[in-house]
Amino acid sequence: MVRFVINILMAALLFGGAVVVHAQSNDSLPAVSEGTPRYQLGSGDQIRVTVYGEEDLSGEFELDGSGTIAMPLIGAVVIGSQNLADAEALIVKQLADGYLVNPRVSIEVLNYRPFYILGEVKDPGSYPYVSGMTVLNAVALASGFTYRASESKIEVTRRINGVEQKFRIEVTAQVLPGDILRVPERFF
Repeated sequence: MVRFVINILMAALLFGGAVVVHAQSNDSLPAVSEGTPRYQLGSGDQIRVTVYGEEDLSGEFELDGSGTIAMPLIGAVVIGSQNLADAEALIVKQLADGYLVNPRVSIEVLNYRPFYILGEVKDPGSYPYVSGMTVLNAVALASGFTYRASESKIEVTRRINGVEQKFRIEVTAQVLPGDILRVPERFF
């Protein structure tokens, strides 16, 4: 259990968020509240890459299942699980390697991948991500909790630095694209 908590803390710190862990006696998952995490690109995101002064190299791309885009000149670039600044730096590095002198690159996300909500909500399923969404907003999109929902034990499965992590999340915590929220059933 201690190793699991340490892994969660390390992953969340690498992910760029502040972390608060609440100890709970008979639960297998710690509750985690996060600050504003840095967005990591992932499969299904649609992005616009702008190479300043090079319209032929700029364009709109969708990350495939492996987090890869195919750009003119440099070919396949794996930017999945990277934040926007790191992805820009990677593309700059590859363009500077024999193609352009001092390239300037900008990436913006056009469409985020959806998030999923399962369990004790009235309409479980896939929903489009909206920036700034909280768990409570996500539950509202799914038509609210059922009468059997355990509102204090919501779990999220999230890919952090390429590794899927599962942990408890507060209703005020931010939802990220690709998150899988699970609202368990309460027994009393």
